[in-house]
Amino acid sequence: MNSDTAQSARGKDEPFAIQTSQLTKKFNGLVAVDNIGLNIKKGELFALLGPNGAGKTTTINMLCCLLKPTGGTATIMGYDINQQPFEIKEKIGVSPQETFLSEHLNAREHLNLMGRIHNINAAELRSRSQELLKTMGLAERAKDQVRKFSGGMKRRLNIMMALIHDPEIVFLDEPTLGLDPQARRAIWEYIVQLKGKKTILLTTHYMDEADFLADRIGIMDDGKIAALGTSSELKMSILGEKTMIVYARNLTQKAISEMRSKYAEVEVNDGTMTITDKQLDFKEIVDQLHSSGAIIRSAYIKEPTLDDVFLHMTMKELRE
Repeated sequence: MNSDTAQSARGKDEPFAIQTSQLTKKFNGLVAVDNIGLNIKKGELFALLGPNGAGKTTTINMLCCLLKPTGGTATIMGYDINQQPFEIKEKIGVSPQETFLSEHLNAREHLNLMGRIHNINAAELRSRSQELLKTMGLAERAKDQVRKFSGGMKRRLNIMMALIHDPEIVFLDEPTLGLDPQARRAIWEYIVQLKGKKTILLTTHYMDEADFLADRIGIMDDGKIAALGTSSELKMSILGEKTMIVYARNLTQKAISEMRSKYAEVEVNDGTMTITDKQLDFKEIVDQLHSSGAIIRSAYIKEPTLDDVFLHMTMKELRE
């Protein structure tokens, strides 16, 4: 068995689609990506999120063999990014952050162009194009020039161009950046259809996007992986304290003082009581406030969000 055949065989047996080892990139002394290590399983949708400048796009560009690492390496389906870039490019599809489309070509012409680059035969290309156009809701606009497309339609076409050659791994770099909520949701629904069928590495700085789509999430900060896990695992990691929000009328000073004597932190503002402590008994708090004469309109235990996780891990706002 020659080295290429052995490499291919290892790729088939390997459970991980993407593996990085001490992957590093510096630009004129500035460390953009700092010794990151990731293992992404085949069929997994992995979201890499963080603020602008965190190193997400630089990481994608190295994994796609568009940038040479300063240090470390990575394998894609068993192929080394430093040694086998051509083999890797046959395995991947890339939808970049910026849409590179010709305003005077129509949607089908864009797909035909990409298909020919990947040497797809005419019949297969026609079949794949029609299926993608239908799935992405652009079949009726297939012959319209791109200059007539909305931002969401252009983004969908960009993703279709990344998928036309049926890649095993898809890189989606900020796929819904700048889109309105309806357009974002349409793209989410299509990405959900790909889950399990392809390995997807999605970069985003939208926490709700990662929460909705991802099997696992990595939070990047200053070129490092600050946190790694499922959405639930990341949220649970900061559950040292609980917070209860109570909306009530007739909150007396005595009731407030009693709460403050029992719990670590109690704040009251215009009929809203916020109680924070390591242990909170929902029923006990509601009963005690009722007995004090308070009229409770609503009450709930506040669950942590991915934004809370990001702030906890990095001490930074998500958007800077």
